Amino acid sequence: MRDGQRQQATSLDPLAALRGPADPACDVYLTGSVFLDIVFTGLDSAPVRGTESWARGMGSSPGGVANMATALARLGLRTSLAAAFGDDHYGEYCWDALEQGEGIDLSLSRTVTGWHSPVTVSMAYEGERTMVSHGHEAPRSEQAPQCPPPARAAVASLTPGTRAEWIAQAAREGTRIFADTGWDETGRWDPADLADLEHCEAFLPNAGEAMRYTRTDCPRAAAHALTEHVRLAVVTLGAEGAYAVDGATGESAQVPAIAVEALDPTGAGDVFVAGFVTGTLAGWPLADRLAFAGLTAALSVQEFGGSLSAPGWWEIAAWWQSVQGLPGQDPAALRRYAFLESLLPAPARPWPLRRAVPTIGFGRSA
Repeated sequence: MRDGQRQQATSLDPLAALRGPADPACDVYLTGSVFLDIVFTGLDSAPVRGTESWARGMGSSPGGVANMATALARLGLRTSLAAAFGDDHYGEYCWDALEQGEGIDLSLSRTVTGWHSPVTVSMAYEGERTMVSHGHEAPRSEQAPQCPPPARAAVASLTPGTRAEWIAQAAREGTRIFADTGWDETGRWDPADLADLEHCEAFLPNAGEAMRYTRTDCPRAAAHALTEHVRLAVVTLGAEGAYAVDGATGESAQVPAIAVEALDPTGAGDVFVAGFVTGTLAGWPLADRLAFAGLTAALSVQEFGGSLSAPGWWEIAAWWQSVQGLPGQDPAALRRYAFLESLLPAPARPWPLRRAVPTIGFGRSA
């Protein structure tokens, strides 16, 4: 890792006060598919059939599970990723960006000979995105190990109707499991299809997913209903922020979203989960965890590129300094983030930072 990147990555450890000699070396374990993301921004509208559209911006970055891994590492968590990488230039680029650029442990990952990297092209316009992906499943022999390493936490993406044996094994070893899920292509939306929820500490669906799984017409009611299956239900509400319920204590919290001009929402959900995991492992109150997760997600959508838009502590510190100096700020809204004061480093660079680059072909600078 380059000196400047190492200094940034280690500038703030949110778990420093909690670490002991018997702790696992890994804070968070992840496994999944790494894509090369190519993101086009600045489109006036969706592409129209039979025409050529020109984008005003473009960026390339590791995507897929790399979005979550990068977001966690940027927040100072020791992150281990088990994934298959193609042996093409795309795979080399993604490996280098994650290991050398972000300090993510890839010792459980593998480069697969003769297998090409999955690719996603994302087009961002009008605050939304359209994606086209291509790829093939990695050979089973090259997939993630069935024995995850000791870790404080793991983030899992649950697939309806499918169990992942590593989740149960990690939970038995004391790893705290945080889970999200994707769209249920079967249309069943049956919580019983998410069998691995029984091993999870927290479930973080969006409002649409939560209401479909619980047959409710209100996201808050859905969150309460989900606590029948998992201790902590966190439902993201889009422009309304997020709502969470702790089924063990009965505590609930809602935090409004931060209004920002969204350039590219790619990876924002992953950044939200990473922020919530960070606050949970650090032992913060539920409302502070929600606020921090929403803040990190809001900062990420102002830049393009899923993984490379994830904020680090410098960006969070710069935002906090900047927002306090803006006229017309609601003092009560600012107090919601006052807990950051004791955590943040002094911002040393301008904000926001432009991270994603338009090509993977540049050579290394001296």
